[in-house]
Amino acid sequence: MNATETRLAEQLATLKLVAVAGQYAALASEAAQKQWPHVDYLARLIDGEAQRRQELAIQRRIAAARFPCIKTLDQFDWNWPKKINRTQVQNLFRLAFLPDKGNVVFMGGVGLGKSHLASALGYAACLAGHSVLFTTAVDIINTPHRRPSHPSAQSRAQTPADSPDFMHR
Repeated sequence: MNATETRLAEQLATLKLVAVAGQYAALASEAAQKQWPHVDYLARLIDGEAQRRQELAIQRRIAAARFPCIKTLDQFDWNWPKKINRTQVQNLFRLAFLPDKGNVVFMGGVGLGKSHLASALGYAACLAGHSVLFTTAVDIINTPHRRPSHPSAQSRAQTPADSPDFMHR
C-alpha cells in the first residue's frame, strides 16, 4: 500500500465509510476497465455506503423494538382463525395509520394470531424506517415513566425507544 492509499484508508476509517473502504479499489478497477465516468464511479461507491447504513439502521430499529421473535405477514396462517378480514389486515401493512398517529387494535380469543400480526406489523414499520417498541400492557403499567426534574433536561433529545412510532401492547 502506497502513501496515498494509506492516507485514504485512514481518512475513510475516520469518516466511518466502511463500505467505501471495502469497495473503492475493486470498483476503481472495474470503472477503469469499463470506462465509467468519474461521477458514475462515485455514485456506485456512495450507493454502497448508503445501503450499508440503511441496513444498519434497520438492524438497530429491530433490536430497539425488543421483538420476542421476528414475525412476518407471510408467515401468518390465514386458514386459522376462520373469520378474519384479510384485506383489512393486509391494508394495515401500508402503515397509513402511523402519520396520523392512529391506533390499531387486534381483538379476539387466545391463540388467534393477534400477537403475530402485531409483531409482523411492528417489523414492517421497522423496515419502513419507523421506531417501534414491542411490549405488553403489564410492562407499560410496571415501567415508571421518568419525567425530567430539571428544565435543562427537557431539551435533551429522546431516543426512538422513548417515543416509538408504533407500539404493541
